[in-house]
Amino acid sequence: MNIPVPSPLPSPAPGTRSKLSLILDLIRWDRPAGWLLLLWPSLTALWLAAEGFPGWHLLMVFVLGTILMRSAGCCINDVADREFDRHVKRTAQRPVTSGLLSVKEALAVGALLALLAFGLVLTTNAAAVAWSFPALAITLIYPYAKRHVSMPQAVLGIAFSFGIPMAWAAVQGQVPWEAWALLLGNLFWVLAYDTEYAMVDRDDDLRIGMKTSAITLGRFDVAAIVGFYGLHLAIFAALIARHIWHPVLWLAFGAAAVQVAWHWRLIRERTRDGCFKAFRNNHWLGATLFAGVVLAYLSRG
Repeated sequence: MNIPVPSPLPSPAPGTRSKLSLILDLIRWDRPAGWLLLLWPSLTALWLAAEGFPGWHLLMVFVLGTILMRSAGCCINDVADREFDRHVKRTAQRPVTSGLLSVKEALAVGALLALLAFGLVLTTNAAAVAWSFPALAITLIYPYAKRHVSMPQAVLGIAFSFGIPMAWAAVQGQVPWEAWALLLGNLFWVLAYDTEYAMVDRDDDLRIGMKTSAITLGRFDVAAIVGFYGLHLAIFAALIARHIWHPVLWLAFGAAAVQVAWHWRLIRERTRDGCFKAFRNNHWLGATLFAGVVLAYLSRG
């Protein structure tokens, strides 16, 4: 794909930003919504696999590991997309795209973060260590899927859901079918919120030839997002009910359904602000379901 070379982007004067500030910007330190979207389904799976509180060790491994791997993924993504991002107003000033951080520096940061995450996995068991390799492979593949796959959000869905089988592996030393079924349910949630995200940049993505679900779905985008949310909630409800049944859990699912309705109101006009707001608030939906699972186990005693 030939991308026209744009005129040089205005950059801050040398020395006006520290290296640490640029690295924190690279890993989206000030935007925790990204790692929260990864964290809530992983913790939900951790509680289900352990039939309750999994212990402080595994809790810390998954919280810190999620933050580290999401940060490493940002480094890989920004290096892979640096030429495309120059043409998108929202991303044009990212540290790698603007040249304030070099490709080597970004990759070095990403590699260090991934190694730290792997160090955490090594404190668990052999099954979790084994499954960490395909998890890393999916993380590396996703940024390039946007060149070749009509709905790259499905690849992201697998990457953002791999904490689920990892949780079962860490707790039980195996990954049963229900872990993969829960991964599928979570994949539909990722399709919903990342299509909202893709709707924000649809005009820019069309211009530069990027493939996204928002482009592929066309005028059916809003209906598809609502359908993805519905499949996510239905699969999660069916699988969670196999482990625990308590009224508080269904209150949580009711609250999640209300959030879906609110998201529909935000995206139905397809405005950039509305779609971006819907995307940024998705972590509350994940937090709601996780809270329902935790409270259900606590109420059971």
